[in-house]
Amino acid sequence: MKRLGLLSPLAATLCNLLIAYVVYFLARMVYFFENYSYFSHNLSFSHLMEILRGGLMFDTSAILVTNIPYIVLMLLPWHGKETKAYQQICKWIFIVINGLALAVNLCDAVYFRYTMRRTTTTVFNEFSNESNIGSVFLTEAVHHFYLILIFIFLVWCMYKLYRKPRLQRNDYHWWKYDLAMLLSLALFAPFVVAGIRGGWTTAVRPITISNANQYVNRPMEAALVLNTPFSLYRTIGKNVFTIPQYYDDAKEMEAVYSPIHSSVVQDTMIKKNVVIFIVESFGREYIGALNKSLDNSQYQGYTPCVDSLIAKSVTFTHTYCNGRKSIDGMPSILSSIPMFVEPFFLTPASMNRVSGIASLLSEEGYSTAFFHGAQRGSMGFQAFARATGFQEYYGREDYNADKRFGGDNDFDGMWAIWDEPFLQYYATKMSEMKEPFMTAVFTASSHHPYAIPEKYKGVYPEEGIIIHKCIRYTDMAIGKFFEKVSKEPWFNNTIFVLTSDHTNLSDHEYYQTDLGGFCSPIIIYEPGNAERQPEVQDKIAQQIDILPTVMGMLHYPKPYFGFGIDLFNTPTENTWAVNYLNGIYQYVKQGHVLQFDGQNCIGVYSLSDSLMRNNMVDKLPQQKQWERELKAIIQQYMERMVNDQLFTIEH
Repeated sequence: MKRLGLLSPLAATLCNLLIAYVVYFLARMVYFFENYSYFSHNLSFSHLMEILRGGLMFDTSAILVTNIPYIVLMLLPWHGKETKAYQQICKWIFIVINGLALAVNLCDAVYFRYTMRRTTTTVFNEFSNESNIGSVFLTEAVHHFYLILIFIFLVWCMYKLYRKPRLQRNDYHWWKYDLAMLLSLALFAPFVVAGIRGGWTTAVRPITISNANQYVNRPMEAALVLNTPFSLYRTIGKNVFTIPQYYDDAKEMEAVYSPIHSSVVQDTMIKKNVVIFIVESFGREYIGALNKSLDNSQYQGYTPCVDSLIAKSVTFTHTYCNGRKSIDGMPSILSSIPMFVEPFFLTPASMNRVSGIASLLSEEGYSTAFFHGAQRGSMGFQAFARATGFQEYYGREDYNADKRFGGDNDFDGMWAIWDEPFLQYYATKMSEMKEPFMTAVFTASSHHPYAIPEKYKGVYPEEGIIIHKCIRYTDMAIGKFFEKVSKEPWFNNTIFVLTSDHTNLSDHEYYQTDLGGFCSPIIIYEPGNAERQPEVQDKIAQQIDILPTVMGMLHYPKPYFGFGIDLFNTPTENTWAVNYLNGIYQYVKQGHVLQFDGQNCIGVYSLSDSLMRNNMVDKLPQQKQWERELKAIIQQYMERMVNDQLFTIEH
């Protein structure tokens, strides 16, 4: 190092940045192996190398952005900085910056299985009202103690391998040192700018999260190409919704797709009660009655109570959620608004005027209430419930105040009141409401940290994966709810809808694909309607269809807003579903799923190709029409988000 003379600070800086590259690479490999079952499908060695090559570009951007303070301090053209104290400060700045980057990458390795993507800055809004985040982190730290050991080891390696400049004050004339540092900064700056942008040429715009898709075969793999520091800083203060120009003619776009619905039935409105279950993490994978055709003779269901409910209900052959988080499920189910790019009510568009099933039915004289067993403000549910027209909100505080129930003795210690007592409370409160009523409940027990009440630990032991015992417990709670309400006078005048907010942990390959990760149940139970025969309709259904379908069942007479469709009044061939994963839109229609990156179709798969192995892009004549339809949906969504048009003129 001494032979390098006045270039010693530059050489030390480069050596230390190389250490950062190694740390980012190792963090990516941990991310890969922690979620191996999700990434390993059809993954060849050559494709893994392509992913890692793409990852190098995003690592370069993240490393250079986060280490700018360190680089400037090391190459500052000031000869007085060559002291032990100054260099020690530089060392600790480097270790803290890259230690934090390592920490968020390792944390995200655990969080991926819940979201199937890298974390962005919206996560801070998502959990801003939660008081138990420390407990969540502590629980995960215990379960993933090996990641803490990896973190400690890699930080120790950074500390030991760090290189300081080997210059003494008498090794140089001050003006030569300052000039050398000025030239080093001048020479290094273009490389920093190019690295942050993702290339040298003026034609290259700064890379964004969506650029990761050029290195992947499946949208899910984009999470492996990216790193979390990059995903965080690239989404700070960014406009989430950008209007594409697929259609210049608004009338042409409206003819292809419109989210404005008009009643197809001219009869008097049927004012039945409406009860919507949003069951935490209750993915289709866990429900035995919905997996009879799954190609796995060893398949086991965990929901005997819901299975018996399905035998009396209408469901559909292909059913999907529209997002991967709880905050995606709320707008999708209750306001027919899917998740594109980022969760709707974590964006500035959340200030838009929003309609929903509660507000529509409130105008027709319904009593409306939302139930969630967590503290008020949790997950922003109360704010969204109020914004969409729910007149009442019942949370943990309200449960505790009701002396007929167990109060905080029924608190799970982490999130909310256990499902069994809270659903009994829910049934009791509904029986006290004036009819007709519309209510929704968001359950909580089938959630991290995957615990069940002490008295049930012998009843529902550990099996399969950690969530299965929670699914059994929640299924039991749902069964007891229906046992109670079936005796109520309002029961036969009620439409019940059961779905999940999103999917969760998986141990079946089919449910770990880009599309399989969105498989949620949609179950419609109408006990008082003898004409509504139990069946599995050969249709595609999604969460955003719940609002239009219920409004159709009620013969709602007015125009209303919703991105979904009325499943009972739409022919099978015209049913569809849409979701968004890592910059890719997935459009399901007519037995296929089309993947679209915003500009081009990158994949078409048959739904019978359950593991999505045979890409038929550009091989089907229907592809162009599917693209036209999807483009109209996207442009309608973006225009209405940006222009505050999430309602009809009448509302």
